[in-house]
Amino acid sequence: MVAAEPSADRLGAGLIRAIRARHPRSEFIGAGGPEMAAAGCELFFAMERIGMMGLDGLLRKLPDMIRIRHALARRFHTAAADVFVGVDAPDFNLGLAAKLKRRGLPCAHYVSPTVWAWRGYRMRKIRRAVDHMLVLFPFEMKYYQRRRVPVTCVGHPLADEIDAADATAARAQLQLEGAPLIALLPGSRRGEVARLAAILVDAARRMHTLKPRARF
Repeated sequence: MVAAEPSADRLGAGLIRAIRARHPRSEFIGAGGPEMAAAGCELFFAMERIGMMGLDGLLRKLPDMIRIRHALARRFHTAAADVFVGVDAPDFNLGLAAKLKRRGLPCAHYVSPTVWAWRGYRMRKIRRAVDHMLVLFPFEMKYYQRRRVPVTCVGHPLADEIDAADATAARAQLQLEGAPLIALLPGSRRGEVARLAAILVDAARRMHTLKPRARF
């Protein structure tokens, strides 16, 4: 398994625990973060070495990322892995999956790239690299089915952690009843927060002038 950022690390850890619940003797190796390590994955590389946002720092990190991808492919081949699961990070993981699939290793990808929204041409790369796509939302499953890509909707893990029935009580406790409530979600990586937080706050100020009752 390979994850490249905190949100993917959390998803990967959850997948490890779910697989272990069914197959207690399963072993996991790859790259990720502290949550995957705590779940029992032997990490060859830390996720910080392969995670990035946008093009900033690409030239600086690219040689190391290429070396890591080759090293992971060798490690998985030497360990005679039964399946590879790339967790998000499609730019890194789909290239690695394509290499592994050519060597005969079944490959799954957990969390669909937003091909249904933009850069739909990536479906060609997905078909070459992935034997099975694991998606979070039902509409994504229909998208892949129409394009004849094997797919399973596994649901969003937060649905297991957040009780929607508590929303009313939470709003009452926070004195937010009746007000439009807008969540600001700049991302899980420090780079995302640094780039997007100020933009989201500015957008919130502008929306507040139009809708003074809105809370953020």
